[in-house]
Amino acid sequence: MIGHELAGRYEIMARVGGGGMALVYKAHDVLLNRKVAVKVLRQQFVHDEEFIRRFRREAQSAAALSHPNVVSIYDVGQEDETHYIVMEYVEGNNLNEIIQQRAPLQTEEAVRIAVQICDALEHAHHNQIIHRDIKPHNILIGKNGRVKVTDFGIARAVTSSTITQTGSVLGSVHYFSPEHAKGISTGEKSDLYSLGIVLYQMLTGQLPFLGESPISVALKHLQETFEEPRIVNSYIPQSVENVILKAMRKNQNERYRSASEMLQDLETCLQPERLNEPKITFNNDTSDLDETRIMPAIRGSIMDTLAAAPVAGGRNDKAAALPPEQEERWDSSGLDDSRKRKWVKPVITVASTLIIIALVFWGARTVLGWFDEEEVDVPYVVNMTESDARAKLEAAGLKVEDPSVYMEKEGIEKDIVYDQSIANQRVKVGAFVKLFVSSGPKLEKVSDYTGRVFNEVYDELMSLGVSDDHQIVKDEVYSDEAPGIIIKQTPLAGDSFDPKTATFTFTVSKGKETFPMPKVVGLSEKDAIKLLKSKGLKINDDNIVREESYKPEGEVLAQHPYEEGDPVSEGAEITLTISSGLPKDALEYTYNIMISPAQADKTSEIRIVYSDARQENVEWGKRKIKDTQTFSVKVVLSPNTEAMVTIYRDNQLVDTFTKTYDEVKSGDNSMPETVPGEEQPVTEPAQTEEIETDDGTIPQEQQQQQ
Repeated sequence: MIGHELAGRYEIMARVGGGGMALVYKAHDVLLNRKVAVKVLRQQFVHDEEFIRRFRREAQSAAALSHPNVVSIYDVGQEDETHYIVMEYVEGNNLNEIIQQRAPLQTEEAVRIAVQICDALEHAHHNQIIHRDIKPHNILIGKNGRVKVTDFGIARAVTSSTITQTGSVLGSVHYFSPEHAKGISTGEKSDLYSLGIVLYQMLTGQLPFLGESPISVALKHLQETFEEPRIVNSYIPQSVENVILKAMRKNQNERYRSASEMLQDLETCLQPERLNEPKITFNNDTSDLDETRIMPAIRGSIMDTLAAAPVAGGRNDKAAALPPEQEERWDSSGLDDSRKRKWVKPVITVASTLIIIALVFWGARTVLGWFDEEEVDVPYVVNMTESDARAKLEAAGLKVEDPSVYMEKEGIEKDIVYDQSIANQRVKVGAFVKLFVSSGPKLEKVSDYTGRVFNEVYDELMSLGVSDDHQIVKDEVYSDEAPGIIIKQTPLAGDSFDPKTATFTFTVSKGKETFPMPKVVGLSEKDAIKLLKSKGLKINDDNIVREESYKPEGEVLAQHPYEEGDPVSEGAEITLTISSGLPKDALEYTYNIMISPAQADKTSEIRIVYSDARQENVEWGKRKIKDTQTFSVKVVLSPNTEAMVTIYRDNQLVDTFTKTYDEVKSGDNSMPETVPGEEQPVTEPAQTEEIETDDGTIPQEQQQQQ
């Protein structure tokens, strides 16, 4: 069903649950763009016309309910042999899961849940709908804490033939009411009994009645008392225990009269003044007649009765009838002999009577034995293989009804018996026993996942019921396939698998093996191509782009799409941008600089650095000179820029020369630039005499010159 679009509207997404009669799927309503739950009847019911007719009628009846604690029914329909009900989808857990995880629950939480269930039942009973299958599995708890009761009315949709074939009544035996177990008509009070068991289980973490078979559990509902809640969990207030005790009375007359009455009791049971109220009591005279009783044994024997009765025709009769005065007139002769023999006749009479009774009893037993067949105990064969179960039943003198019923059962291996029609009873030799055998959990077909994206396949398997990450193993390898693509799978396509236990192994491509992208920017075209091809990368004329630049012609300006250090795989195509030379508006200018050593006839080291449109602070070079030399420094200028040459002599900055783009363009080519040497130092200072003149003092040597 997964992936099927039911009725052209409900796209089945995943299976979320199931029971004995139906499977429940999460689906997407494409028309209204919302999530819904779709309940689909199992195949064994689709040919029962009476069932289908009642199913539709009950589903329509349930759809009439409109209550915040009742799962809403949206649609009922049929597609081919598939009968389905579309209902509200509740995001959360059912109450059974919560009980398994956290029971016993806090009293406040358990009562809050019970109040909402009871409110839903009150609404249903008001609309003449009896649930008949209240149990934690049918109670959904949303993530917002809202309680939703589901499966209203579906329990009624079973034919009499179905009940006869299975030898049971519909519903969950652990939550049966006594009248439900009897198979008699159930009403509102049966739902309240089941609710009492649900509340009992929430507060104690256990069920009130357990047994080896459904029949034994049903009999306990009818005949046995349960362990009181406060004995199991002493933290339960007396007022809450009273609610459970009253709801679970075997006699219907002693239970709550209606869901409204029980709801009112639940809503007030946690009030401080009620917490320690007296324990509720009931009139024993009105106890259910089905409860087990101890009857007093009948004392005495038939011998006492027969010995006390007078023997007809005996002499004692006559003697007893005579008055005392007549007894004195008897002849006393032979009196002693008469007294010795008077006990003989009564004994003979009694013995004869007993012998006749014994003969009659023996004859009756003999005659009845001709018609009565031997009885044997039915062996319990659940959890055995079908072949072993058949052998054990036949060895006991019983017959196995063919064919056995085969159904998919979660958690039960194939060919294991999960139920039998008769158990823990004595039956006639040769009686038929029907076996219910697991055909194994529901198996799905493995699709061909090769060539598909691993993440998509992972989500698909999860929707099929694969719930454990350890069931899906991902083995990544380098390959020519794109990253994330499945190359190989186990199990193979077409195999069957159990979503709960199957393990999948996928070989997934990591793409081609990668290595760091080398840097080719700044290299010459020839060197760059040579380096790229040595790494197994592809480059051809179509991958080369040439553009004007202030970089030297043939120099690599850029590499694409991989920058230096990016992971790249062998065979990847690389695009290079190559300098085709200077732009048309670029200007070239040559500085001619005459540089002298710091001191004549002494060596000086000259270092020249320049900046232009191509780059900043370029080392032109170093030279050692002993006399004046001319150095030519070629620079390039772009519009609105200037070039600059800096001269260092003996590691000392001595001069800087600049030219603007506009100066060069206008032809302003001045004389060569010069960097003179330093003046000779004066070893001895000249001696001068000052003379006074009208204009002041002047050196003597100037006076001599004059």
